[in-house]
Amino acid sequence: MTAPRIDTETLRRLPKAVLHDHLDGGLRPATVIELAAAVGHTLPTTDPDELAAWYVEAAGSGDLVRYIGTFEHTLAVMQTREGLLRVAEEYVLDLAADGVVYAEVRYAPELNTRAGLSLAEVVETVQEGLAAGMAKAAAAGTPVRVGTLLCGMRMFDRVGEAAELAVTYRDAGVVGFDIAGAEDGFPPADHLAAFEHLRAESVPFTIHAGEAYGLPSIHQAVQVCGAQRLGHGVRITEDIVDGKLGRLAGWVRDRRIALEMCPTSNLQTGCATSIAEHPITALKDLGFRVTLNTDNRLVSGTTITREMGLLVEEAGWTAEDLRTVTVNAVKSAFIPFDERKALIEDVILPGYAAVL
Repeated sequence: MTAPRIDTETLRRLPKAVLHDHLDGGLRPATVIELAAAVGHTLPTTDPDELAAWYVEAAGSGDLVRYIGTFEHTLAVMQTREGLLRVAEEYVLDLAADGVVYAEVRYAPELNTRAGLSLAEVVETVQEGLAAGMAKAAAAGTPVRVGTLLCGMRMFDRVGEAAELAVTYRDAGVVGFDIAGAEDGFPPADHLAAFEHLRAESVPFTIHAGEAYGLPSIHQAVQVCGAQRLGHGVRITEDIVDGKLGRLAGWVRDRRIALEMCPTSNLQTGCATSIAEHPITALKDLGFRVTLNTDNRLVSGTTITREMGLLVEEAGWTAEDLRTVTVNAVKSAFIPFDERKALIEDVILPGYAAVL
């Protein structure tokens, strides 16, 4: 018997968790335009709808490097205290409006220092903005908890500094670490010292791996660097033949290393050909700890509600599938076990029961 279709409003009201979402990829188009005018930065267009469409078109080239290049304009308006405060606060409010109850936002502080802010000032300003957003969301009856992942840019030389920032601000809203940027040619093991330092300081981390580069990237991230989660990880399928898992795929599945999967983003960068055939469904069915994410909401023209809807409509996902990946995300969040357990038992499961 075919499962009943889940309408968009029902999907929006479901409690959601997001682990892979970039701060500089999720701005409101109108905010980009207003902040760009304030700092004298020229945009492709000053019409909000046209700018939103430009982002999606420019990022849909199938080229990860060009995809990353679209961040030129968002980063240009995130160099001042005022810009960072606004972007961070609106980030939280937009997630709350989409039914998100837990999120981890990631960004690279080194990319926000062009106008003279120090790395510490960037982190503290973003945390201030996130806190303001969380307070407003809670007052509006849509509470959301947002933890921060600090990123090092793998093609530059400041990864160690970013890792040290994660250690310093571990008890001030920063919950973990990541490396981002062009994957091909910049292997995770290049930054092994940073990951060893994080392990020594008990700071969890995820690594972008298995998106633009294949199994060697995943192997290094997991077996050499010790990542607890994988950013994207779609190319783990290269170690699966006719449903039989190779050693690396088996290790990732059996150790419950979460896959932070971002279907629409993967279509844009050429990692998948369609939502229906995206590896997320097969990996879910094989028992991997799959999580569903947005990656960059402005750049991909998406929300987590939209990602859920696409999987329901094009890949046949059920409410139970959506609940599973949401619980998976909270289980793999970089916050203490008792807090994860409470989120699942007191928010996620009752929220699904109430809506469906």
